[in-house]
Amino acid sequence: MDGAVLEDLQDRVAQGQVDLDALLREALDRVKRAARADRATLYLLDDARRELVSRVAHLPEISEIRLKLGEGIAGRVAAEGVPLRVPGDLTANGIAVRIDDLTGYQTTTVIAVPIRGADQRVLGVLQALNKPQGFTSADERGLQRMADQLGALIEHTSLAPMLAPGQRHPLAFQFNDVVGDSPPMREVYTRLRRAAATEATVLLRGETGTGKELMARAVHVNSPRGAGPFVKVDCGALPQGLIENELFGHKRGAFTGADRDAPGQIAAAEGGTLFLDEVAELPLPAQVKLLRLLQDRTYLPLGSAEPQRADVRFVAATHRDLEQAVADRTFRQDLYYRLRVVEVHLPPLRARGPADLDRLIDHFHFLFRQRHHRDVLPLTEAARAHLHRHDWPGNVRELEHLIESAVVLSPGPSLEVEDLPLSPAPAPASDLFTTPILPLREVEAAYVAFVVEHHGGNRSAAARTLEIGRNTLARKLS
Repeated sequence: MDGAVLEDLQDRVAQGQVDLDALLREALDRVKRAARADRATLYLLDDARRELVSRVAHLPEISEIRLKLGEGIAGRVAAEGVPLRVPGDLTANGIAVRIDDLTGYQTTTVIAVPIRGADQRVLGVLQALNKPQGFTSADERGLQRMADQLGALIEHTSLAPMLAPGQRHPLAFQFNDVVGDSPPMREVYTRLRRAAATEATVLLRGETGTGKELMARAVHVNSPRGAGPFVKVDCGALPQGLIENELFGHKRGAFTGADRDAPGQIAAAEGGTLFLDEVAELPLPAQVKLLRLLQDRTYLPLGSAEPQRADVRFVAATHRDLEQAVADRTFRQDLYYRLRVVEVHLPPLRARGPADLDRLIDHFHFLFRQRHHRDVLPLTEAARAHLHRHDWPGNVRELEHLIESAVVLSPGPSLEVEDLPLSPAPAPASDLFTTPILPLREVEAAYVAFVVEHHGGNRSAAARTLEIGRNTLARKLS
């Protein structure tokens, strides 16, 4: 059995926000072929439940298997940390017969080996089933080599902190470096995964710090264009006079000082994805040209009369209320509709619930302790509670920067409340609406205005809360 069949998967991880299930499924398919087995299973250790869970498996009958540590062959391998190769009478050798009873699949031969991290801690189990001639000691050595490669692969992903001891919440993951399993985030994952498989333009919306660039990269990496370039243009950071040149490039002589042709970012993204961050900041003249690009997939570099073809997939992002921008005539309505083919709203951290906050705390704590070589620096319960009391106006980015700063600056031996200075959150709008005795129409108008203020002036969000359309909302405010 060739133990080198997984070596190139590190390159996939290096791409960034790869779909972890798809990555592990590809690894398992290779293991099955190399082992010449009928089926294979990759179990991961769910520390919060003290169980093994078959996150990926050749298992058409049921969605997953969960085994207590010590239960069945895989459970014994996880508990004892040693390989097991079982021929012959499987029942006498401890197979979990309830799984065969549940699936109707008859297991005849089994080989299972531990997946370990660099510190030799068991992260999971790699198992192969039913090789016609039976598994040999050479098969066991080959499978262990592949398990060792899987352990190294896992430790270079965001799975590593989720498999660390002391987890508070069950194992859950989707894209590498994207952490969270709340219902709003599961909806985001579903939409992103479906959109990634297509060429559709994606519009990401959400507050600053919610991870829009991370999600844009997830769309790209998991798309058919994933091997191509991912080019980001920050529409809000460029002076208005340079935006068109940045996007479309220019021909020699287009303006004073243009002594040679210069391709723009559209050309740089050829064959890949162009990410237009803060797209609402584009000036109107650039919006007109972007609209043509989205409609015809052609553009004119500055100083050129010859249209250029663009083989590019578009992802855009904004934290602004685009509907209000359209109403204010600062953003073109036709461009708005062209951009929002697939619209994904990223929830603010405060709307994702305490479990997602815990997962993110543990992720950043683990990541920055490794990066800054502070392996022994536990987070106290008081410090965790301190983080849970904050409203996170800066969202995930605020949390990330706070924990990195604390890991770097804490004198140790643990992270305490005083290591985590939180800037005061803006005073939230009161949830209590009061008004003097007024005619009903005036009370309604005052309440609508109150809800708009509560949402920071975002009329689209206010309309969703009130379950009315934006036009209806505008009439009630007039």
